[in-house]
Amino acid sequence: MRKIVTSMIAGIGLALACGTSVRAQDKELTIFWAEWDPANYLQELVNDYTAETGVKVTVQTTPWPDFQTKAFTEFNAHGDAYDMVVGDSQWLGAGSTQGHYVDLTDFFNKHKLGDVMAPATIKYYAEYPGGSGKYWAIPLEGDAIGWSYRKDWFEDPKEKEAFKAKYGYDLDVPKTYAQLRDIAEFFHRPDQKRYGIAIYTDNSYDAMAMGVESAIFSYGGDLGDYATYKVDGITNSKEAAAGLDMYKELYKFTPPGWGKTFFVEDNQAITGGLAAMSMNFFAFFPPLVNKATNPYADVTGFFANPAGPDGKRFAALGGQGISIVSYSKNQDEAMKFLEWFIKDETQKKWAELGGYTCSQAVLKSEAFQNATPYNKAFYDTMFMVKDFWATPEYAEVLDQLNQNIYPFVVGGKGTAQEALDKTAADWKATFTKYNRYK
Repeated sequence: MRKIVTSMIAGIGLALACGTSVRAQDKELTIFWAEWDPANYLQELVNDYTAETGVKVTVQTTPWPDFQTKAFTEFNAHGDAYDMVVGDSQWLGAGSTQGHYVDLTDFFNKHKLGDVMAPATIKYYAEYPGGSGKYWAIPLEGDAIGWSYRKDWFEDPKEKEAFKAKYGYDLDVPKTYAQLRDIAEFFHRPDQKRYGIAIYTDNSYDAMAMGVESAIFSYGGDLGDYATYKVDGITNSKEAAAGLDMYKELYKFTPPGWGKTFFVEDNQAITGGLAAMSMNFFAFFPPLVNKATNPYADVTGFFANPAGPDGKRFAALGGQGISIVSYSKNQDEAMKFLEWFIKDETQKKWAELGGYTCSQAVLKSEAFQNATPYNKAFYDTMFMVKDFWATPEYAEVLDQLNQNIYPFVVGGKGTAQEALDKTAADWKATFTKYNRYK
């Protein structure tokens, strides 16, 4: 009798287990992100979640130029094609105030993520409005502007001797923008098809803006007061103008035809042996240490953004947080996925795969900082980052900045002060239109 009961219980248990498995296999989650290597790493990571739970997770991607348009087209249609989105930090204002993102404040506080994630990633990837204690995303991919450079050019004894004779100090990784400028000038040799520096100049989304703001922040400028929307005297301060002037100065030492460039071209500046130094987001650096994609991989080094004239040192923030889309029919399942994603062991695996974890514990570990030639520079950078406006009308504001600074930097028209005066006026009109001034 006991044997029969045990068999029955076992049979019931098996049936329940099979039922659970079947139900899990029926569940699917779709994460929407841009088309780049970190999205591939994320797909590899979430395959582990599928193996553990039976829930299939697909990371659906689209090319960067289409990313914003495609995401917001779906949001505005209240579509449920995506359960989660790894959205740009600038999207937080629109995502939260327009009802596209699920409020994750309770989740954030329950798991004490304020103590777990790096402070800048919480401030810029998760919270909106700033200082409100309201959270709409979990920091997923940390990123920021950094630099690669040709170590062999820098360490060549003849080059070092010539540089010191010309500039009066040792050729080394630049500690200031002034040194960055000198080194760019020194290696700019068009007759040898060698050029000094590669920077972002594409004005179709946020590429050029991110490059320019890195210089503006380090020169002591700001884009405005994100709490009060004040721009007069801030956006167009003399410090901000000096930073923009420096960016235009650097443009003089770029390769020919460098008037519409972003991450692809800036990596090619190194892999093609064109430039001594190249700006790029850290997420685009993996191909530079791969001999299959960079013939100069063994002689490519990396450094964090240099300081401005007063020692201030900042870099433009890239990266994204992951949000649950409010139109998803699988919000409970998405919440379970996020609980798995924030686990320490998941964050460690995320970093091992090549993702830029925002976990403080992983970032501070020697294992992470020594894992690649650029991880230490990334760690240093993530504690000195600033971001663009995250206000709901950020897209208009970004377009206005691009339209004002591009003619100055690339076209040589007007002055930095005029470009920023026009930007401040445009932004004030935009914020007035949206009733941002109380």
